[in-house]
Amino acid sequence: MHLLSENTGVGRVAAPSVLDSQHGSVRPLVAEDLERVATLFLTKFRRRRHQLRDLAIAETAEYMRRIYLDPASQPGASSALVQINPQGDLGGFLGVLKAGYELNGTALNAAIIGPFMADPGADHGSAGPQLLRALHQGEFDLQLTDSANRVSLAFARPMKYQLLPVHCLGWTYIFQPAAMAAAALHRKWPRLPRLALDPCARAFDAFTKRRFGPPVQPSSSHRVHAEPITAAQFAERLPALLSDYALRPTWTDGELPRLLALAAEKRADGPLHFGGTYDETGRMLGCYAFYGQAGDMANLLQIQAAGPHWGATLDSLVAAARDMGCAGLTGQTQSRFMPHLFGYRNVFFRYAGGTMVRSRIAEVTQAVRSGDIAIGGLMGDRWTRLSSDDFGR
Repeated sequence: MHLLSENTGVGRVAAPSVLDSQHGSVRPLVAEDLERVATLFLTKFRRRRHQLRDLAIAETAEYMRRIYLDPASQPGASSALVQINPQGDLGGFLGVLKAGYELNGTALNAAIIGPFMADPGADHGSAGPQLLRALHQGEFDLQLTDSANRVSLAFARPMKYQLLPVHCLGWTYIFQPAAMAAAALHRKWPRLPRLALDPCARAFDAFTKRRFGPPVQPSSSHRVHAEPITAAQFAERLPALLSDYALRPTWTDGELPRLLALAAEKRADGPLHFGGTYDETGRMLGCYAFYGQAGDMANLLQIQAAGPHWGATLDSLVAAARDMGCAGLTGQTQSRFMPHLFGYRNVFFRYAGGTMVRSRIAEVTQAVRSGDIAIGGLMGDRWTRLSSDDFGR
């Protein structure tokens, strides 16, 4: 099906059903579904009552149209799926983004799973399994997610999804404990004046500076230096830094810059910043992208390094967030830099979301089992505004 501009009045033929049962049907998302899907999303994942205003629904629907129906980023029929019950009501939704992967040079079609939700008043428990079965019967060689909650885990594990335990953890490095607490309170109650919190936070953090200050000696080599880079430089270098994974993403010309531009629209954690680490000859050894602003928590989007340079790249990321005045730094763990995290004091770990992969290809399954897969960050859905932003504000 060709998705044409809404102004043309053309292209409104319903998408064909991909899975039918006595409980309803599953088919690709179309523009007419967006308002209902947006309303369900806000109800399930943004439970504040004011979020169901018309403005929030309209903004959420428009954002979903851009990432799930825009032919520039998702050519062909949408991979996102809706379940429609026998009465014609929306029973559930599965947000899916198409992605390219390769396994030792062999091209693969990947599905990145995002929001997965059902309306208990409309589907009577059938929507979730139906949506996943329809996805598994589709065109994809592997399905992956890095943000599954515990309900989604319960659906996916019996369907032979492999869990990557290390990637399920989030880590938080505290620089200024009181400023971090003040930032958390301000997120929960945005109308709370910062002037009531910041002076006390600064006084407490000055008192605890010795305990939470930067390490006396960074773990990385002094021959490595860091500097800010642009989104274009990040996009140019990231694929090469991922080349030592057997199972890794691929991007067509212009696709990664477009993805980074979408990621930069995320608002919850401040502007998106990029940095790189270099040796004395000017060769880039690693790169990172994080959201951050002074007085708030920095949030890591992506970090990647070549060979033995993870420690230096992580040190540079931490220093960049500190220099910006961030209260701390948080992100998703990876097995390749986890040992370096253990070298910092005041780092805490928590469950942050299930990272899982499913494939019928034995070689893919083996690569996942051995941890030889690049996943998370841009190879997930946490870069989208759906992962954190409030809409309609």
